[in-house]
Amino acid sequence: MNIVLFGPPGAGKGTQSKYLVKKIKGFQISTGDMLRDEIKKDSEIGKMIINDMNDGKFVSDEIVNRLIKNFIFDPQKKDKLIFDGYPRSLSQAKNLDLLLHKTNQKIDLIFFLNVNKDTIIKRIEKRKIIEKRSDDDLNTIIARFDTYMETTKPVLDFYSKNPNFHEIDGTLEIDEITRKIESFINV
Repeated sequence: MNIVLFGPPGAGKGTQSKYLVKKIKGFQISTGDMLRDEIKKDSEIGKMIINDMNDGKFVSDEIVNRLIKNFIFDPQKKDKLIFDGYPRSLSQAKNLDLLLHKTNQKIDLIFFLNVNKDTIIKRIEKRKIIEKRSDDDLNTIIARFDTYMETTKPVLDFYSKNPNFHEIDGTLEIDEITRKIESFINV
């Protein structure tokens, strides 16, 4: 089972992805984690990424698509992928469909965690204290939310036509969101 979880930064995608990894014995593909790993390595890609992230911009589709390709083509991960925050643009959504098609896979479920800006700001300010992430300052949060909403609207439109698309109120408590997701998995 391949699952896409998307929603604005701080919507709870990572939390729900970790749950799904255990539930379906899958593999989380977190573009955010991959990008942060490149930054830690201090690679050339990492340097480009940190400049974009700190400015509240999205990292280019080319970089992100290159990073996820290896996961999708790994035969041990086939039909056990949980996409956490990918795709974020229409170009990435089309790339994902193409890569999955090349490996005889498909997206089984799509969950959009819909959360308003005020809730996101509160969550990310709390996360900043706990996780000490460099990309979690207030100005960056607001820029990332606004960029996300603008860039991801076409992805939302693209996926909302799919019968496997489900919008979930991301302002609910974590366990309530998990139960809603679980109800679609157990069908």
